[in-house]
Amino acid sequence: MTDLDELPTRPAARSTAGSPRPRPTAVTARTLLKHVGLILLALIMLYPVLWMVVSSLRPNDEIFRSPGLVLDGLQAQNYSSGWEALASPFGHYMVNSAIVVLGAIIGNLVSCSMAAYAFARLEFTGKRWWFAIMLGTIMLPIHVIIVPQYIMFSQVGWVNTFLPLIVPKMLATDAFFVFLMVQFIRSLPTELDEAARIDGAGHPRIFLSVILPLMLPALATTTIFTFIWTWNDFFSQLIYLTDPDKYTVPVALRSFVDSTVATSWGSMFAMSVVSLIPIFLAFLIGQRFLIKGIATTGIK
Repeated sequence: MTDLDELPTRPAARSTAGSPRPRPTAVTARTLLKHVGLILLALIMLYPVLWMVVSSLRPNDEIFRSPGLVLDGLQAQNYSSGWEALASPFGHYMVNSAIVVLGAIIGNLVSCSMAAYAFARLEFTGKRWWFAIMLGTIMLPIHVIIVPQYIMFSQVGWVNTFLPLIVPKMLATDAFFVFLMVQFIRSLPTELDEAARIDGAGHPRIFLSVILPLMLPALATTTIFTFIWTWNDFFSQLIYLTDPDKYTVPVALRSFVDSTVATSWGSMFAMSVVSLIPIFLAFLIGQRFLIKGIATTGIK
């Protein structure tokens, strides 16, 4: 007997021919059912929007007769009549909303980013307490603070102007965006700050030249959310804007409903569809930045 005969031999590999494998037909059927369920769920969620779009093309007396989405006739003049139905063309109210939205976006981007940098990178007395107080303001509903705010803005003569809707945004009053940016800045390595400080940069230079360019996903997320929330804001704009010439889109849409005369539902739905177009465009354009911003800020 040779030495080779005494070497241990490896056990023979088990045949995988008898191991159970998922059938391709079963996997395909399961995937198909899953996709069909998701499509049905999406249609259920989109039904109110689709019904509104279809109703904007129906005559006024046929809108509430059928909940279906099939058009018997095309009433495209609802858009032209709705555009000119109020005291001013509907584009005037969209411009007013654009002014408020632009001011709110600029205010949130500037003030919230500066406040976030202070909480994330600076050391000052009571930092944790101030940060906790800032987070606590998220739980305050607007109905609690609207009365003292209205009294204050009325005393300074800001009622019936856009200032109550824009100026608070410049004071970092949206704690959600401050928290979002704080989480993003904390994820950036502090070695970048130290390298800039060695080169003689102070906090303003570090913030503007190092941190701010890296905050593009968080800034884009703040821009999109501010745009959507401000464009759809009805309560605050109804409280502060009393002159019909200063109405924004949500308040102007409310003007279509009148208890003394017949409501032009077709025109109102048509202008509602028009008012949704900027929101869809903003979401489609910034969707990539929105997902990246939320994913990189550590918010679950």
